[in-house]
Parts: sequence; C-alpha cells; structure tokens
Amino acid sequence: MENNPETYFFEDDGEIPNSKYPLIIYKAAFSERGESGAKWLESHFESNNWKNSWRNGVFHYHHYHSITHEVLGVFEGTAMLHLGGEGGEKIQVTAGDILVIPAGVGHKNLGASKDFAIVGAYPDAMDYDLMKGNPEERPKADNNIAKVQFPDHDPLLGKHNGIMKIWKEIN
Repeated sequence: MENNPETYFFEDDGEIPNSKYPLIIYKAAFSERGESGAKWLESHFESNNWKNSWRNGVFHYHHYHSITHEVLGVFEGTAMLHLGGEGGEKIQVTAGDILVIPAGVGHKNLGASKDFAIVGAYPDAMDYDLMKGNPEERPKADNNIAKVQFPDHDPLLGKHNGIMKIWKEIN
C-alpha cells in the first residue's frame, strides 16, 4: 500500500452536494483478488465496524448517499470513475484500491473491465439512500448529510489512522 492516500475535495455543484471531507483512495491497499479478495474486504471492513456489505459495481449515473458514508474495495478489474459530479475528477481505479466516499460525494462508473467488481460497506451497518442530484432532493439531502455520524474507525486502517486523522482535522 502507498504510504499516503490520495485525497480529493469536491465543491457543491448545485446538483451534487459533495462534502467538507475529502474522498480518500488507498491505492494498492490489499493483494488478494477474486473471491478471496472479496472475502478479505468483507472481513476487514467488518472488523473496523463498516458492515452491511454487498458485492457489485458502481452505477453508470451520478449518484450519492445522503445518510451515510460508503467504502468501496475493488477486488477485481478496473474502472474509470467520475467522482464529485460533473465538475469532479475522472479517476482510474484498479483491483487492490479502496475508496472512502463521504456522504454527499457523487460517484459514477464511466466504463469498466468486464471483470470489475467491488465490495461496498457502511459504518455502523448503516442503510443507504440513493440520490441522483435532482433539485427536489435538496434541502432534505443537505440536512441528512449534516446529521451523518462520524465513523469510529477507518474501514482499512482502523481506529487511529486514515479518516480518523484526515477527516478529524477538518471536523
């Protein structure tokens, strides 16, 4: 794993609210692939209190979650993701990468390899909602985002590193 995670700040673009917290990408964070990689992610996320996990991909439209943060672990393939809404960044992710997405931050799959697969999870086994940046979603989405609890662990690095340092500096 790289020593320093990549961090990305995105401004509210009027459709996607984004967050005061940066999206974090841990590049090459784990080495397992396929089924063993998926199981490793599920187990590791759960050990750090990121639960309610699922396996799939990323939707092909801009969306965000207003009631929880989200972690995505890529266990197979590659994808070009558009993060932060239309004015955000296009970033290539590959097997071994882990993304920590703050509540409100937009994400969209622009194209992926046929084998692209991820494990997603949420702090404290939170449920999620699906917001698409429609005008009628605001201001309720903004109010929801403001109420999202601060996680008690980083999904990869645990109680004392990662978002526990990076996000706490902003809080």
